Amino acid sequence: MSTNPSFSDTTERSRDFYIIVYTIFMACSIVLTPLSRNLCYWIFMKASKRLHNKMFSNILQAPMRFFDTNPSGRILNRFSKDMGVIDELLPRSTLEALQVFLVMAGILGLVFLMSPWMVLPAIVLGALFYYFEVVYVTGAQRVKRLEGVTKAPVFSHISSSLCGLATIRSCDAEQMVVREFDSLQDEHTSTCCLIIISSETFGFYLALISATFLSFVTFQFMIFGGGITGSATVGLVISQAMILTGMLQIGPRQTAEVASNMISVERVLQYCKLNKEGPFETLPANKPSRDWIEKGKLIFKNVYLRYSPDEEPVLKNLNLEIQPGEKVGIVGRTGAGKSSLISSLFRLANIEGTITIDDVDVSSIGLYELRSKISIIPQEPVLFSSTIRYNLDPFGKSTDEDLWNALDKVELKSAIESLDQQVSEGGSNFSAGQRQLVCLARAIVRNNKVLVMDEATANVDIGTDALIQKTIRDNFKDCTVLTIAHRLNTIMDSDKVLILDAGQAVEFGPPHELLQNPDGAFTKMVKETGTIMEDRLRIIAQEYYELNLPKEKDKNT
Repeated sequence: MSTNPSFSDTTERSRDFYIIVYTIFMACSIVLTPLSRNLCYWIFMKASKRLHNKMFSNILQAPMRFFDTNPSGRILNRFSKDMGVIDELLPRSTLEALQVFLVMAGILGLVFLMSPWMVLPAIVLGALFYYFEVVYVTGAQRVKRLEGVTKAPVFSHISSSLCGLATIRSCDAEQMVVREFDSLQDEHTSTCCLIIISSETFGFYLALISATFLSFVTFQFMIFGGGITGSATVGLVISQAMILTGMLQIGPRQTAEVASNMISVERVLQYCKLNKEGPFETLPANKPSRDWIEKGKLIFKNVYLRYSPDEEPVLKNLNLEIQPGEKVGIVGRTGAGKSSLISSLFRLANIEGTITIDDVDVSSIGLYELRSKISIIPQEPVLFSSTIRYNLDPFGKSTDEDLWNALDKVELKSAIESLDQQVSEGGSNFSAGQRQLVCLARAIVRNNKVLVMDEATANVDIGTDALIQKTIRDNFKDCTVLTIAHRLNTIMDSDKVLILDAGQAVEFGPPHELLQNPDGAFTKMVKETGTIMEDRLRIIAQEYYELNLPKEKDKNT
C-alpha cells in the first residue's frame, strides 16, 4: 500500500510545531502565573495598608463625640473583621474570579467556534445567570452588613466584661453575663447562617443552569452534528463544556463573594471619611511666641459648649477670669458642667465664645500646640505599655536626672528599679495610687504653666491624696491649677472656688469669703458634709485666707 511522503512530512512537521508552541505556552504559564499572583497580592496589600493607616489616622483625629456615640466593639470590628476580610478573603476571591472568567471565556470561545448556533442559548442562559446573581448579591450585601452590625455588640460585650470582671465576680453575675453573651452570639450566628443558606441556594440554581447548558451542548451534536467531523473534536467540546459547568458555578459565586467582601471596604471607607478635629497646626500668621504660655492667665468670655449641634449647650454663657498662678477649685453636682469646662479648655468639643490664655485666643492655636502646653492629671490614670522613661517623657526631651527628680518629688523613687522598667498593660503592675503619682510626675516633667486635675484624687486613699496636694503646692507654686474636686477638703486651701450649676457659674471667689454667705451655694455644699467636717473645712478656709491676705494687699498696692 503506497503512502504520500510529502503529506506525512507535513503532518509530522505540523505536530512538532504544535508541540513546541504548546511547550512555550506552558513555560510562560509556569513563569507568569506566580508572578501575576504576587503582583496582584502586592497591589492588594499596598491598598490594604493605606486603608488601614488612613482609617487609624482618622480615628486618632476624630472628635470626642465620635467615641461617645460609637461603642468600642464597633470600632474594633472595623480593625479586626473588616480588615481581615480585606487582607485575606478579598484578594483571594478576586483573583479566583478573574481566573475563572478567563477560563470560561476560552471554553465558550471554543464551543462557539465549533458550534456557532450555541451563541443563542448561551445568551439566554447568561441572562438567567445575571438575573440570579443580581438577586443574590443584593440580598447577600444586606446580610453582610447585618452580620457586621450584629458582630460589633459581641466585641463590646467581651471588652466590657473583661474590664468589669472583678465587679461581675463580686456581684455573682456570671450567669447573667453569659446569658447576655449567648443572646448576642445567637444573633450573630443567625446572620452567618443566612449567608451560608443564601450562598448554597444560589449555587443550586447555578447548577441547574449549568446542567441545562451541558445538555444543549451534548444533544446538539446528535441533532446538528453533521457539520462537525471527528469524534476527537466532539469529545474535546463536550469535555470542555463539562469543565465549564464547574466554572459556571464557581465563577458567579466568586463574583458574588467579591461583591459581598467589598462591604468591608465600604465600612472601612466610612471611617476614612470621618470628620476631624482641627486645625492641628497653627497658621504662621497666628503663631504665638515659643515661650507661650508664660503666665497662665485664663479668661472665659461668653462661652457656650455643645457636644452636638442639635443638643442644648452644656456650658451656658460662662464668664470667668483666672489670674496667673491662681489655684482654683471647681465644684458642682453631677452634670453641672465641671468636666465640660475642661473639655472647652482643651477644645474637645465645639465652643462658642472666647477662651484666651495669656491674651491669645485658643481657637487660633493648633490643637497639637495648645494641648501640649496644658498638663492634665485625669481621674483614671493613663499609663502606656512601655518603660517608665516613656511614660514620664514620651517625646524624649528630658534627661534621666530630671526623670529621677520627678519620681523623687512624688516619693516613687524607691518603688522604681530602673527607668527601663516595663509597665504592664494599663499599669496593672502598679497600684491605683502609684499610677496617679506617675501621672503627677509626668506633669512635673512637662513643667507647663497650666495644670488641670480632673478629680485626680477620687480613687486614692487619704494619704496619697495628701501627698498629691503637697506635691502640687511645692512644685506648681507659679502655675495656674484648675482642680475638679471630689472631696471638698482638697480645694478649701484654693485661692478661689468656682461653683457650677447646670452649666452656669453660680459663685466664684475665695472659699472663706463664699462661706460668709449663709444662703450661698458653696455654704450649702459644706453644710451637707456634717457638722464636724463643716467646722474643719471652715477652719482650713480661714487659715489659708488669712495666710494669703498680705499677699493680696501687696498686689493691690
